[in-house]
Amino acid sequence: MLMYNLEIELKRGHNLAIRDKGGSSDPYVKIKLANKDVFKSKVISKNLNPVWNEKKSLILDSLSEPLNVKVFDYDFGFQDDFIGSAYLHLDSLEQQRTIPVFLELKDPQYPDEDLGTLELDVTLSPKGRSTEECLESTQQPSTFVPEMRRKSQLWRGIVSIALLEGRGLTPMDSNGLSDPYVKFKLGIQKYRSKTVPKTLNPQWREQFDLNLFDENGGVLEITVWDRDPGRRDDLMGCCQLDLSALAKEQTHHLELELDESRGYVVLLVTLTASACVSIADLSVTPLDDQTERRDTVKRYSLWNSFSNVKDVGIVQVKVLRAEDLIAADVTGKSDPFCVLELNNDRLQTHTVYKNLSPQWNKAFTFNVKDIHSVLTVTVLDEDRDRSADFLGKVAIPLLHVRNGEKKGYVLKDKKLTGPTKGVIYLEIDVIYNIVKAALRTVVPAEQKYIEENLKVSKQLLQQNFNRVKRCAMVLISWGSYINSCFQWESTRRSVTAFVLFVVVVWNLELYMLPLALVLLLLWNFFFCSSRETDELSMEAMFELDDEEEDKEDKDKGLMERLHAVQEVFVSVQNALDEVASYGERIKNVSNWTVPFLSWLAITAFCLATVLLRLVPLRYLVLAWGMNKFTKKLRNPYRIDNNEVLDFLSRVPSDIQVMQYQQLKADTERTALKRRKTNPS
Repeated sequence: MLMYNLEIELKRGHNLAIRDKGGSSDPYVKIKLANKDVFKSKVISKNLNPVWNEKKSLILDSLSEPLNVKVFDYDFGFQDDFIGSAYLHLDSLEQQRTIPVFLELKDPQYPDEDLGTLELDVTLSPKGRSTEECLESTQQPSTFVPEMRRKSQLWRGIVSIALLEGRGLTPMDSNGLSDPYVKFKLGIQKYRSKTVPKTLNPQWREQFDLNLFDENGGVLEITVWDRDPGRRDDLMGCCQLDLSALAKEQTHHLELELDESRGYVVLLVTLTASACVSIADLSVTPLDDQTERRDTVKRYSLWNSFSNVKDVGIVQVKVLRAEDLIAADVTGKSDPFCVLELNNDRLQTHTVYKNLSPQWNKAFTFNVKDIHSVLTVTVLDEDRDRSADFLGKVAIPLLHVRNGEKKGYVLKDKKLTGPTKGVIYLEIDVIYNIVKAALRTVVPAEQKYIEENLKVSKQLLQQNFNRVKRCAMVLISWGSYINSCFQWESTRRSVTAFVLFVVVVWNLELYMLPLALVLLLLWNFFFCSSRETDELSMEAMFELDDEEEDKEDKDKGLMERLHAVQEVFVSVQNALDEVASYGERIKNVSNWTVPFLSWLAITAFCLATVLLRLVPLRYLVLAWGMNKFTKKLRNPYRIDNNEVLDFLSRVPSDIQVMQYQQLKADTERTALKRRKTNPS
């Protein structure tokens, strides 16, 4: 498979900007690729026209990522000063010849300032690819999307991949079997499948989407691994798929043979064009143009409810400014930038250097595939020599957005359980089709490709156990109430229950069951005050003992030796979280925590009521059975799902409700303080 060899010779700089009091600078150059440092030059003291003549060789698997070239002024004992940066776009280079390149340095804060130029010689040539290189490329750590020029962040389309099965894979374990899983990599995007234990012919049946940044499609890397708990996983084989060779807007059934190994991976791949994804200055935001806004509203009107069902809507986010951020650098300042995430879509602002109250004034537009998605905005501090420092984060459910409202959001910690320092100001508009949103609610939710590594936590285990206990206590209290009717603890209550029981059982029809659920939801909507979550009890759930967590982290040697035990604990911990979450979600549907979902439930129950009232039960059961029995025959590669569980996955759990309520309360508190201090 084709790789690329990039030879870079950093020759010299011309008329670099002055950053020292003596009228000179001590420049050096750093080159990044995919937010990873790949080269750092030596420091040339007191020179605005430095000569380096340094060489660097890189192995590339894609030309879609530009090189980010930055120049800094070295300051001993202090933070280095930023001089300027430029991007070298590799896909525009002629191959197999040395090309002189002159890069004009720019600062996003001062775009008109002359900061000098860099002179380089660049040679790009194709290179063969081995299995060892394939192994190395899959082990690179995942990072944030780098700060790149505007168009290189925007995806041109979407590739939908259904991982179906593997055939005749290589046995890697002593029992003659394997525990295979698959990793996919497209540029910096990664996805990992579930592990299927003890088989050479695994059935995965997973579906996911990746963004296409390359207009030609790019190369999809596929590696198959054997899971070995407690030690390094074994590489079973790898292959590549050139997406540019596939026709767009149609599904391709592919059987890919693994390189230098035995076996096949079976996929369904579909390439589709992407709709509205953009980054713009505030003066040219798409939805501020009335003609474009009318066209957008028309595109997502009820008349277009069944065209391109996956295109639910769009969201435009204006990132205005932040105030009073954490000082992350030794100089008492920060170099903040924002990363916006909506499911697996990610865009970011430019960096504002040495500022605790930065102004970005950028507008970002995302496609909405699921109206129940949560927009996450993370503020980070750019560091020259290490990964970015965390400054704060907010999570905003799209259904909670009020269109056109400029709002200050209090920044939260990484777990969104407590405030950090600073406020970020956003203006968000969401336009969507309510029918498409309802249809997408009962299909599997999009999974995050990159998940943080799970760790054993005694506090989290206790917290999840308490959540399950609370849900169980609700069922127990209902059982006790019903039992009290049987025990005649209250004569009036028992007589009423007995009469009601006789009347209901004597006149029971199936259509009354969904109708009863409709009445329950409406009762809670009009009369029940439990829609407001008890914030005090919720906050108590999140009080973690930091000292005990530190003790756990110190004993890493023991944790490594007890790796198998850790996996058991993580499984139990996650199982408790899953059970508690579904119990809380069922409660939150009836409590009208998310009115959209409660109305959707009422609509579904009303339809069920009408069907059960008008259509004999035997015909409905017969239709259901025929559908179940023939589903596999009609579509052998259909991915199974449960509509009820998919619906419940969109309902927030109590933890998520508490996070959103805390964010709302802090935001309102901040707005109130600002009004008191600024009455005008």
